[in-house]
Amino acid sequence: MLRSLYAAAMTSKAIIPADLQSYYDDWHMSPGLLCDGFVFLTGFTGANADGTLSNVPETQMRNAFAKVQSVLEAGGMDFGHIVEMTTYHVGLREHLDVFKSVRDEFVVEPYPAWTAIEVAGFVREGAVVEIRVIARAP
Repeated sequence: MLRSLYAAAMTSKAIIPADLQSYYDDWHMSPGLLCDGFVFLTGFTGANADGTLSNVPETQMRNAFAKVQSVLEAGGMDFGHIVEMTTYHVGLREHLDVFKSVRDEFVVEPYPAWTAIEVAGFVREGAVVEIRVIARAP
């Protein structure tokens, strides 16, 4: 009963770009989920499309932002639709300037709210960043 009331009050739709279909199929999670006018993106690390991971933090950061971009575009959005961004970092202080530089190539005004958090690690050994965003659908 409660589940049906919740479902009736909220509609959601998965946003799954072709290049991220494996997230949905293998991990059973949506790369993006449109819900009541907002799109919640899963956290993305910087693994390459073939699953390998660069040893270069800047490359990982660019790859993570490219995944965010892929989901936004699949939902008819761009970086201007982001309202909140949370980033998780291994070596936050060590890589913060590089991250800010890469972020500035993607994120546009009005700048979203942003929180950067230091973490001990990720599921993927060697990953240095994960990016999670919430966007407002057009």
